[in-house]
Amino acid sequence: MPIRPENKDRYPKNWKDIVAQVRERSGNRCEGSPAYPDCRAVNYEPHPVTGSRVVLTTAHLDQTPENNSLDNLRHWCQRCHITYDAPMKASGIKQRRNERLGQAVLL
Repeated sequence: MPIRPENKDRYPKNWKDIVAQVRERSGNRCEGSPAYPDCRAVNYEPHPVTGSRVVLTTAHLDQTPENNSLDNLRHWCQRCHITYDAPMKASGIKQRRNERLGQAVLL
């Protein structure tokens, strides 16, 4: 997934080296997510389920870019990564919309 511009500073300068380590561990295949644990889609090949071209990305299980320990990172296809991040992304969209409209968030 693309890194939002406001989050770029949260990633270490050696992020590309870390991604290379995750890619090597995964064998350039999706490592499977909680929703799709058996997914092993191959990078740049058609996805076996969706048929779209796979572009593997590196996901943070705790969704915290500062936590770059290898046990917190997974190499995921779009389907796995988007499904995993969907609740957090929806919450962030709602929060940014409310901030833009000047609305307070009620807890």
